[in-house]
Order: sequence, then C-alpha cells, then structure tokens
Amino acid sequence: MEYKQLGDSDLLVSEICLGTMTYGQQNTVEESAQQLDFATDRGVNFIDTAEMYPVPAKPETQGKTEEYIGAWLVKQQRDKVILATKIAGRSSRLKWIREGKNQIDRPNVETALNDSLKRLQTDYIDLYQIHWPDRYVPLFGAPDYDIAQEHETVPILEQLEVFADLIKAGKIRYLGLSNETPWGVCEFCNLAEKHGLPKVVSIQNAFSLSNRTFHLNLAETCRFKNVGLMAYSPLGFGLLTGKYLQGIPENSRLALFAGFGQRYDKTNLNDAVQAYVEIAAKYNLSPAQMALAYVRSRPFVTSTIIGATSLEQLEENIGSLDVNLDREIVAEINAVHAKYPNPTP
Repeated sequence: MEYKQLGDSDLLVSEICLGTMTYGQQNTVEESAQQLDFATDRGVNFIDTAEMYPVPAKPETQGKTEEYIGAWLVKQQRDKVILATKIAGRSSRLKWIREGKNQIDRPNVETALNDSLKRLQTDYIDLYQIHWPDRYVPLFGAPDYDIAQEHETVPILEQLEVFADLIKAGKIRYLGLSNETPWGVCEFCNLAEKHGLPKVVSIQNAFSLSNRTFHLNLAETCRFKNVGLMAYSPLGFGLLTGKYLQGIPENSRLALFAGFGQRYDKTNLNDAVQAYVEIAAKYNLSPAQMALAYVRSRPFVTSTIIGATSLEQLEENIGSLDVNLDREIVAEINAVHAKYPNPTP
C-alpha cells in the first residue's frame, strides 16, 4: 500500500479508500466491521462515508452507515484512521434530511456536522466534503447545463466562512468537494486565497474506464490548484466487472434496486465493457482489477474509492494494487475509449 498527500493537507492517505455506502442496506453492522477490519489490516487508512448513506437513500435508513462506522471506530486508535464524510447538498428529493431545507448555510452545516459526529462517535472529521454543490449543476449523468434550472444559492464565500469557523473549533480538519466542476473548484480556491479562508484539498468525482470526463478539464484545474482526486465508481457501478453482460444477476445491486443504475443505462456501454473484458482476458487479468489499476495509474488520482458487499469482492479489489498496466495494455484501453468515449459521464 502506498500513501499520498491529499492536496496540500498534511493527510497521508492510502491509495485505496474504503467506500461504505452499502452499510446499513446491503451490509449488516457485523459485516461492516469485518470489512473495515479486513481493509485496515491490509493498510487502508482512509474511510469515506456520508450523512445520506446508505444508498439508495431512504428516510428509514439515513444515517445508518455512519452509525455502523461509529460502532467500529470507537474501538480503534482514532489518529490511525483518516475519516471522510459528506454533508448532503441542496436536494428536493431528500425531504427527510432537515425537512428538505438542506442548503449549505450555517444552520444546516452545523446541524449536519454535529449529527455526523454523534453517529460516528468521534469529536472531529478529518475531511468534511460537500456531497454536491449548493448551486445548480448537471449531476449523475444529466445532459447539458440548463440555465432554466438555476436557482438561488448560498454564496461560496459564505459557505467557506462557516467551514472556517468549524475548522477553528477543531471539529473539521480539512474541507473537500464532491461532484464539482472546474468553475466550482476555482471559485472555492480563489475565494479562500483572497479572504484567508481554508482551501479545499480534495474533490470526489466519478472516474472510470467508462467515464473519463475528469481528464478533459478538471485534471488541469486540480493539478494547478493542488486538489487531490478521490475517484468514486471506478468500476462503473459494477458494470466494468463484466458481471452484467449476460443479464442482471440475482441479488446484485441492479436487481435489488430497480432504476438505481440510470446513470449507467446508456448507449454503447455494454459494447465498451465487452471490449474491456476481452483486453483483461488477453492479459490474464480480472476485469475488475484491470479497471481499478487503470484508475490508480492516472497521475491526478490520489485515492481510489472501492466498495464491496462481500469480503471476497473486497479482497479482489484491494488485490488490484498488485496489477500494473504497461503501455501496451493502456494503448488497447485507449483504443476502446476512442471507439466508445465516456458512455457513462
């Protein structure tokens, strides 16, 4: 396991980050603890969660993921774990989170953070992230930017001022973004520098063989602003493992939660996945490990977020650290990408 500095923070995070959005829905508290033990025993020191988890989001389960992690965390040496969680952004669909009034303003941020601290049984969060922007941006595979959907938003400067106070109070160490755009990253960084406020150190965005849009503009933005990428969905919701090529397996996420994979129900995806699976077979690699190795190999990726519902899946995913892709394999991957560019943006 290698450890990398997250942006310009002093956090040295494992190149694999354990994602936890199945805890409380597909995984019990006992299974969650087993996964956490397994991952940390293998050098993972970086855990990511969110106040809205587990997924799919429901009022009766919201917060359970943090509760499960808290039950495990209280038994650990706290300074050995780098813990990241997220405040839900503005959303009309999550009416059970603070009665749907979930703007990124002072009352909501303070309430969300204190509730997360209580569930996680800790007195500080290493990395506190805005799950998605308070302002309108196209999200989760939505098409082009639509000016008609713009709405009133909490000014970014005001958001930064709230987080600055919480960092001063010792409740947060660093601030991160998620599902952000190049403009958003620049605005957060520029305002922080101008006003002497805490700078964001990370961004958590989707990046995978089937979604390489980060390469286009965000890679440059994050390089020059020194913002580290935590790549989520590196297996494209599991599709890049190839397990869905012959249909939807019983008890898989797409089988259990109909409609949840809309972001991945796109033209050319199966053709692209089939081509990637064939490359993996040619080089005696598992498709999952090849996909994860590709993400890990990108210079702008600080940590790759993996998730699993079983220890077998988790072991395979962590085992991708032993896979290094040579130029020949990457060239074949790029040829597929050229034919089927970004089927799941």
